[in-house]
Amino acid sequence: MPKATTNNIELEYKIWGDDSAPPLLLIGGLGVQILSWTELFVQALVDRGFRVIAYDNRDIGMSTKFDDWGPADIKTAFTQARAKEKVKAPYNLEDMADDAAGLLDFLSIDQALVVGNSNGGAIAQTFAIRHPAKTKILISMMATSGRRGLPRPEGAVAEWLSSPRNPSGTREAAMDEAVSTSKIIGSPGFPRDESAIREKAGLLFDRSFYPAGNSRHLLASIASADNRVESLSGITAPTLVIHGRADPLVPLACAEDVQKTIPGAKMIVIDGMGHDFPAGAVPVIASGIKDFVST
Repeated sequence: MPKATTNNIELEYKIWGDDSAPPLLLIGGLGVQILSWTELFVQALVDRGFRVIAYDNRDIGMSTKFDDWGPADIKTAFTQARAKEKVKAPYNLEDMADDAAGLLDFLSIDQALVVGNSNGGAIAQTFAIRHPAKTKILISMMATSGRRGLPRPEGAVAEWLSSPRNPSGTREAAMDEAVSTSKIIGSPGFPRDESAIREKAGLLFDRSFYPAGNSRHLLASIASADNRVESLSGITAPTLVIHGRADPLVPLACAEDVQKTIPGAKMIVIDGMGHDFPAGAVPVIASGIKDFVST
């Protein structure tokens, strides 16, 4: 896959669809690689007339890594954040949003539909704040506003969030962990194809197993949590919020706060959907985006 040079780093990217179609930039969440986006989802967007661009965020996949920093101490970072202390991180969400803007510049794209998922939704929100002229439409999926006092993940979900990814470092363990993760944060209202989950996890492991980057993505999110809340009300791009009613990682109230804070934002809530992309929800999401763009 090709690489773009921007902000003194390299970002690996991939493009699907017709060159003349409206560009749609996918921004992934914690540890999301290009291959993490399901073929079904990407093709659904292409079929609805978009030119889809996905990339590996900094510090994950085949993009530039920040090895010198070392793995993040997430439990300490959460403690510091709750105490309103400064959380040190090698980069923040603003840097990651600027990476996305730099990728568009590299591709000579003046303006795009910016679609972010989970932590990528927070990056997309930050993108719309920092680069309004480049944001044709903002789609925030499975994401919070970052406002203090909103519901937080609890129990097994909170434990999963702060636990290291695949500590044994084996391919088989990565596949097992993907299945267990789907049971913790996945969609209870949709069928779960465990064989497909295992196959995708194996492909992702083979391409790039890099848990330290995943931890530093979460660190960047914790360090940036309060940075954008007051600026969300200044977003001028038409905005659509998409969220699962059964999301245990980012409770629905967090997405509702995004919708209420961004002027004129619309919202689609999908019953039975958790914090993933079940095949049965893909047509609803893709058509929701298409319909919103068309209005």
